[in-house]
Amino acid sequence: MRGRTQMKDGKFDIMHTFESAQPLTFFGDYDYSRKEIAYPFMGRQVRVDRFGKIIEGKGAAVKADVARRFRINEDIDAIYHGISTDDFIRDSIKEYSGMRLTHNLPWETTLVFILSQFNNVKRIRLTTKKLMERYGEPVFDSAGSAVGKGVPGPEALSAAKVEDLMSCGTGFRAKYLISAAKYCSSSLDLDRISAKDYATIKEELMGIDGVGDKVADCIALMGYGKLEAFPIDTWIKRLVEAVYFRGRKRSPRQIHEFASNRWGAYAGYAQQYIFWYGRSRWKTWISKSR
Repeated sequence: MRGRTQMKDGKFDIMHTFESAQPLTFFGDYDYSRKEIAYPFMGRQVRVDRFGKIIEGKGAAVKADVARRFRINEDIDAIYHGISTDDFIRDSIKEYSGMRLTHNLPWETTLVFILSQFNNVKRIRLTTKKLMERYGEPVFDSAGSAVGKGVPGPEALSAAKVEDLMSCGTGFRAKYLISAAKYCSSSLDLDRISAKDYATIKEELMGIDGVGDKVADCIALMGYGKLEAFPIDTWIKRLVEAVYFRGRKRSPRQIHEFASNRWGAYAGYAQQYIFWYGRSRWKTWISKSR
């Protein structure tokens, strides 16, 4: 990979990116000793090092996927400048500098965020891995050896039984996964809507059974690259109210409007930094700022 397809140290932190509850957190694997990530793509294993360089995987399709998935050609300095509106954001960037929003395939993003509802990172990853092992197609390394399974497509899951999905740890989400898989196999072409604007994509996604406002925004943000999306879950609502409204309650609509006015086209990046930094640091930060 040449030119801007490989980033300098400090512009890209693959560990922060992997750990920050994005789709790759749930179906990829991070090697802490080698500082590299491996993930399945088109039946092959792709491995990327800490600078975004491909160390396993060949061909134009792989290069394009790595560049898109890790937003290699994005000007992260411009994004940081655009979202650095206050000390909380600046502290979060300092703590997790180089954390990238990933741009994944729409279905794999839909799958993991349906699983994310009322769930935690450890369980989402465990369930996703079990679904891959049971329903995914084989994935091969560069030597042609099978190294695991890929993310199962909607066709595979649409034929699954609720009890079989539940045995993988899906819980009540099993029926929503099957419904979503059937809908995306027959009524909604997830790739076809990729050229549409954020509002239209979100509206279409909310036609999927089990996909509400928050999950639709997660898919729009990390499955379609709509950086203006601002997913609001319980954590984000609590954080935004605490940091920006002195603890006063705000509705999701009011928070959406606030985020759009404050961070505009980069609201999704602001959300990811607020979310990941705030989960562990917001109480300390609030105490310090008083």
